[in-house]
Amino acid sequence: MTIQGRLDREWSDWFEGMCLTPAADSHGATTILTGLVRDQAALHGLLNALYGLGLPLLDLTCLEINPTPEK
Repeated sequence: MTIQGRLDREWSDWFEGMCLTPAADSHGATTILTGLVRDQAALHGLLNALYGLGLPLLDLTCLEINPTPEK
């Protein structure tokens, strides 16, 4: 997920071990959070944390780590 604003890597524990990568785009300073979100409850917790910090969500992409093989 990409959020507007810059978070240091020190915030990683606060965001359940997610990897935080500083970036920039047309919105200015951004941070890319990458990591495993186990279920919808965990995703909801992350989104609530961002909301509580006043950090707008710019993008959310679901990436499959181990896609199931086609039969």
